[in-house]
Amino acid sequence: MINSYAKFKILTHLLFWFCSIVFAISAFYVASDHKLILNSDLVLRAIIPNIGFALAVYFNLYLLIPKFLKNKNYIFYTFWLLILLAISAILIQLIFVYFLKTKSFEDQFRSMFSSHFFTAAFYVGITSLFKFVKDWIQLQEIKLKITQIEREKLEAELNTLKSQLNPHFLFNSLNNIYSLALTNSPRTPEIILKLSDLMRHVLYESRENFISVRNEVNFLTNFIELQKIRLNNQIDLQYSIEGDIPERKVIPLIFEPFIDNAFKHGIRNPAPSPYIHVFIHFLPEILQFKIENNFDCTLPGKTSKSSGIGLKNIERRLEFLYSANEYKYEVIRTEDTFTILLEVQLKQ
Repeated sequence: MINSYAKFKILTHLLFWFCSIVFAISAFYVASDHKLILNSDLVLRAIIPNIGFALAVYFNLYLLIPKFLKNKNYIFYTFWLLILLAISAILIQLIFVYFLKTKSFEDQFRSMFSSHFFTAAFYVGITSLFKFVKDWIQLQEIKLKITQIEREKLEAELNTLKSQLNPHFLFNSLNNIYSLALTNSPRTPEIILKLSDLMRHVLYESRENFISVRNEVNFLTNFIELQKIRLNNQIDLQYSIEGDIPERKVIPLIFEPFIDNAFKHGIRNPAPSPYIHVFIHFLPEILQFKIENNFDCTLPGKTSKSSGIGLKNIERRLEFLYSANEYKYEVIRTEDTFTILLEVQLKQ
């Protein structure tokens, strides 16, 4: 059963050739100084050239273009196109001479061959242009569909990364509270309250791809305060912010994986003076972040694969939500330090 598109295509082709025949009849009528009478002979004289033109058009569209032009065989395409146009013109001449009993073939050939040849070339050119435009439109539609599919895939993967990040953060925070509860610390309620504020940010405020920079900095401050309560000054923890916090946006939980990684690995090293230094510098449209902690590469598990779920997720989220020229991300490892440098362009 022919689908609607195929029916539309056939009707379009029929309409094209009908208009061509009507145009030929009109041209004959005007050329005769409006003396020709519309009869079967006149209609036949208009149909015959269009048969030759149609032969050239469809052989070009369905044979020469797919076989030669699309494969970039331009010389063969040009050669066979000229042969096709010549055959089309000769066919028209033969039909006129032997079926309509016109004047001799030699006279007819000399007088009309070039006219039919170049007219066929015009038909081939105009129909080829239509085909190229249609193919270009179809290609753009395919690219749009592919882009939509890729965007949906990226959004699905981004949502997966977020769902991985939230439980990861909650798991680490609950471990902190558990360790304090074992010692009956009087500050446990305070930490639970801070954790409640942090989880509100994680579960509700960070649902969007971009959130207020100020909210994200407040989250980071509370997160570090929670860690300081747990550590009781057992580590050299420095946290500084330079510049005015702009009223712009950044991806949510952008700092948490770095801070969590530093506390997870930095304070576990048997260094005499463990430290974590966090530095944020704000420019009008740029956020610069640096975190450094002590690091012992000789300890088991301290390889390049130990960055954890959080660091891998933040890398993927940066790739999804920023173009390559909108951020810089670098991890620097030495024998005794681990440094992360991040610079992102803030969104409106």
